[in-house]
Amino acid sequence: MPQPPARQALLRAARVALSDRPWPRVRMVEVAAAAGFSRQTLYSEFGSKDGLGTALVARELEAFLDRTARAAQRAARTAADPADAPVA
Repeated sequence: MPQPPARQALLRAARVALSDRPWPRVRMVEVAAAAGFSRQTLYSEFGSKDGLGTALVARELEAFLDRTARAAQRAARTAADPADAPVA
């Protein structure tokens, strides 16, 4: 199910902020500004910094699991038909 654009933008901004500094130093006002939304919108979407962190972890975990599932499917296809295996 697609997420609202504000939520997506806020999560992206939080991820960028987290790549620059540790979580305790990430400020909600900075995340909101980087995403182009108000701090109130951020709090309306996530409720708190903990809520934002939880949503960010869930999003990253979902992306990881999707990549892992695709890799497993590729490996299964290769095992089923070795002719499809990449040439080393």
